[in-house]
Amino acid sequence: MPQDSTPPRNLHFDEPEFRARQQAVLAEMERAGLDALLLFRQESMYWLTGYDTFGYVHFQAMVLTGDGRLVLLTRSADRLQARFTSRVSDIRIWTDGEHAAPERELRGILAELGLSGRRLGVEWEAYGLTAAKGRRLTDALEGFGSLEDASLLVTRLRAVKSPAEIAHVRRAAALADEALAAATAATRPGAYEGDILAELQGAIYRGGGDDPANEQIIGSGPGALMCRYFTGRRTLDPDDLLTLEFAAAWRHYHAALMRTVVIGRLDPRVAAMHAACEEALLAAEAALRPGEPARAVFEAHAAVMEARGQGANKLNACGYSLGTTFAPNWMDWPMFYEGQSYILRPGNTFFIHMILFDEANGLAMTLARTSLVTETGAEPLSQAPLDLIRR
Repeated sequence: MPQDSTPPRNLHFDEPEFRARQQAVLAEMERAGLDALLLFRQESMYWLTGYDTFGYVHFQAMVLTGDGRLVLLTRSADRLQARFTSRVSDIRIWTDGEHAAPERELRGILAELGLSGRRLGVEWEAYGLTAAKGRRLTDALEGFGSLEDASLLVTRLRAVKSPAEIAHVRRAAALADEALAAATAATRPGAYEGDILAELQGAIYRGGGDDPANEQIIGSGPGALMCRYFTGRRTLDPDDLLTLEFAAAWRHYHAALMRTVVIGRLDPRVAAMHAACEEALLAAEAALRPGEPARAVFEAHAAVMEARGQGANKLNACGYSLGTTFAPNWMDWPMFYEGQSYILRPGNTFFIHMILFDEANGLAMTLARTSLVTETGAEPLSQAPLDLIRR
């Protein structure tokens, strides 16, 4: 049954901010001709209502009707969580069991809301809505109404941050700078990767930050050529390379940094790679201008890398939006790659990364930071210098 009481709430935005977001979603729904929106992305639920949980690993759905009514369907383990962290008052519980069918319970809620035969937008692209759950949802809603793909409706709105959101991103960026300084201070020949990682993450925790939406990335030796987390720790050699890619998160808003640190001897080829990365990053940031297509950022980076003879060592993408995201990934939409048509807007925040992996010679170099798109161009949010870090 709906919960009518007004419990204490742990919200990180005020009610006018949430109302403005909801009105923006309702306006997009009206433009798309949708009578309701079925939310399955945890990012959407958090952004719209403050609801903060990792309970999306089980079936849960939030319904927003065209007249602004919000209903959350979740498990009993998240009932108090939803009351404490969200502005949703109508919380319905499906019961765990061998024959549980929350998708059918969702159909009943939609019928109660008078949505039979209506056009329903669905966030099909959501980590919480696995293929199996999606099939069960489709079966449960067979003949109920028209199901339209609305996977990007809220995501597109989230890509442009409000002043209140930008304040959170700035705080995350400051924590990222502190984390880089702490990790760098712990880096030396013979240092253990686990100690470096502990200093990095500890700086974020001590500053009041959150866990990031995916693991912090650390790799030395052969692992310096990886840009994904992998398990196992090693001790740095007297001459080594250490790649760090990490994000600080503040109220789930992310700001990322990436560096490859040189330990001991500096290979001239590594120095040349760093020079290419720095020039390409500055060129990409110069292309980060409102009104321009996002592909211009990738093109600017690619042109420098080709001119510097690093074309074969670069990746096929050079960054992505950052914001409020949940596990398993801090990458948000859209991404910088060839042909990307998204038009840059003030309030976008992007992680622009220059990554060079010379597999044949076992050499790596990376350089990256988070920038805000302003009315006049890119504003890097990190204060850390771009100089090559040597230890």
